[in-house]
Amino acid sequence: MTKPQTLNSPLDDDDEIVTLWGLVIEGYLATHQGLMDEIAERFGLAPAPFDILLRLVRSPEQRMPMTRLAHEAALTSGGFTKVADRMVAADLIRREPCDTDRRVIYAALTDHGAEIATKARTACAEILRRRVLSPLGPDAAAGLADAMRTLRSANGK
Repeated sequence: MTKPQTLNSPLDDDDEIVTLWGLVIEGYLATHQGLMDEIAERFGLAPAPFDILLRLVRSPEQRMPMTRLAHEAALTSGGFTKVADRMVAADLIRREPCDTDRRVIYAALTDHGAEIATKARTACAEILRRRVLSPLGPDAAAGLADAMRTLRSANGK
């Protein structure tokens, strides 16, 4: 197998490209862990329920079909059911049947869930401004988002 043609960059070296990717992962993990630690401390939310709340608060009518939500949150149906059960018990979401398709069940924010989701989203933005925007600056942060969008598009399904 041949290597792709490049312009003699330092990333032609195998160790350099592996190190570069390692730094991307380490930077992401450290930033994400700090974010999740602060969200857990302020709101008592684990990563999966936090992600679900953010997705729902940004969705039309603050609801989404449960199968789609599980897929977007990268959870198995069984794993999502467990998280959803805990969120229902905590009065963050409710299950709603679809009026037009009996097979579809929506996860919808309760009033309490919408309040927590709105506060958590605001806190998340504040934390990200401090942990991402402040160290990188607006141009590098936008460049990082563009790069991740490109990678998602190139490597996603």
